[in-house]
Formats: sequence, C-alpha cells, structure tokens
Amino acid sequence: MTKRAWLVIEKTTYGEDNHSYSISKVADSVEQATKFQIHLDALNDRDNRVYFLASDITSVMDRVIHHHNKSVEEKPLILKDEVKETSSEMPF
Repeated sequence: MTKRAWLVIEKTTYGEDNHSYSISKVADSVEQATKFQIHLDALNDRDNRVYFLASDITSVMDRVIHHHNKSVEEKPLILKDEVKETSSEMPF
C-alpha cells in the first residue's frame, strides 16, 4: 500500500493573471494538514497569499466514502408519515 499525503499549497497572486503555487507543508492525514493550514493562515500577513489543501483523488474519495458510510450507519433514514394529498388544485 502506498503512503498517502495531504499537501498544504500556498498560492501567491501577482496581478490579475499571474499566480505561483508552492507546497508549504506535507501531512500524513487531513487533520494534520488542516492544522498546518490554520496556523499558516493565522501567520499570513499578505493579502495576495492564500493556503489550501490538496491530495490525490484516491485519498479524497476514500475519506468522503468513509465519512458517508459512517453517517449512514449512525443515522438511518426512517420514513414514518405518508404524504397526504390535500388538494388537486395549485395554491396560486
């Protein structure tokens, strides 16, 4: 199994159409990467610099699927009431 990495990317904007990107931090988990991003944002004193997270699509999809499955297991959808038709006419 390959080791997955989460990247904190720094984007610096110079003018309207000129951007530079660089990797500021590499993390083993999205939690760790988020902490790095929060701290870098707090230290950022430039208006033309922003930070965002990136990873390979497999890491992202694995995380989304894991959280989706966990939320479905915790809160099953149960329909109790039927929708009753009150009128066949439109209300307007």
